[in-house]
Amino acid sequence: MHPGLYLGGVQLPFLSTLRVYLPREAYTDSEFSYLAAKLDPQQNAVSVDVAELADSLRRVGGSSAHLLPTAAGDRVRVLQLAEGDPTLYAPNQLVARSIAGAAELLTGSMEELATLILPEEKWAADLEAATGSALLELPLQTRTSSWGVPFSWFILIYADDRMEVVESNGRVLTVRIQVPLSVAADRAERMLLLLANMAPDLDLFTELQDLSSWLAGFDGEGMVELDYGSVAQRVHPDDSPADVHMGLQCLAEGDLTGAAAAYQRLARRWMPIRQLANAS
Repeated sequence: MHPGLYLGGVQLPFLSTLRVYLPREAYTDSEFSYLAAKLDPQQNAVSVDVAELADSLRRVGGSSAHLLPTAAGDRVRVLQLAEGDPTLYAPNQLVARSIAGAAELLTGSMEELATLILPEEKWAADLEAATGSALLELPLQTRTSSWGVPFSWFILIYADDRMEVVESNGRVLTVRIQVPLSVAADRAERMLLLLANMAPDLDLFTELQDLSSWLAGFDGEGMVELDYGSVAQRVHPDDSPADVHMGLQCLAEGDLTGAAAAYQRLARRWMPIRQLANAS
């Protein structure tokens, strides 16, 4: 696929990603051998994104025999913070994530709609083809969100964390913010304790519990990366991390006016983007 498609030739749903990069030591020899085979030694800041988008369009466009991805779509991103630093790895695990999503769809409230889109036999055949992929038992290192970044993700980052802005032809293609895994986990834990005492009924508390549990499942000197995706063009430079932290701090101090003001800023920034999900 021509990179121009990724660089703004078509409008696609905004997709943001939270991923964990892990060192070589986090994988067994057989696991890493599989990942190494899926590595593109020439990958750059957007090449894996372009390849994943092309794979998705082939499935949606009907040129693929399977609606769900197969092992052919497995790709691995790498991150090296500085020359001489160890290389960290983040497999996209698209097959495993798709299986989990399909299982949720077929057993939840959308089951009837799912079987209207595709007959049960087709779902079964696609799931069977997908489950033949390797490394499905690995913990998922990637989470995604459509039409906006969840506010709980901003708790993991601060304005002075390492930031990479990817631009082309005057457009911001994405913004990626990276923070050490241990630091992100500590930030989530501290905020959980704060919310447990002052606002345990908030949806944010439940989201952060899930996020903290996910991060706790990884060992080693990894990195957490918030990848805005193409929504970055709409919001960069983004003050959302500061607004989330400010709002929660105001709430902890009993400053409801300050907390409301921070939420208003977040709503003005993100509500128009989330409303696009229902636009025609």
